[in-house]
Amino acid sequence: MSFLDNLSNINKPNNKTKVKELWDVEGIIKDKSNQVFKFDLRPLKNNIKIGSFKSKADKMVFDMKDQYIIVEVEELHQYLKENKLKEVHLQDLLSKLEWNIILPK
Repeated sequence: MSFLDNLSNINKPNNKTKVKELWDVEGIIKDKSNQVFKFDLRPLKNNIKIGSFKSKADKMVFDMKDQYIIVEVEELHQYLKENKLKEVHLQDLLSKLEWNIILPK
C-alpha cells in the first residue's frame, strides 16, 4: 500500500516547484479531513529524516514498517525553534506535538 492510497484529490508539483517548495504531493486525507494539504514524503535515510524550515509542506510523512505517521510541519518547526533542537526522535514528537495522525498500512 502506498501513502497515496490514503489521499483523494491528488496533485503532484512540477519538478521546479518540488525543488523550490520541498513538498511531494497534495491531497485530502480520506476519512480524516476535508482540507487539502501538501505532504513531504522524503524517505528516512539511516533512520534520519531531513527537513527544512523553507518547506511549503503542511505535513511531514514518516513511512514506517506498519504505519504512516503524519505530523504538522508548522508545529514541528515551532517545537524545534522553541527547544533549540536540530534533531529529535519520532516517539518524542508524538508525545510533544498536538497534531499528528497515524494511518495503518
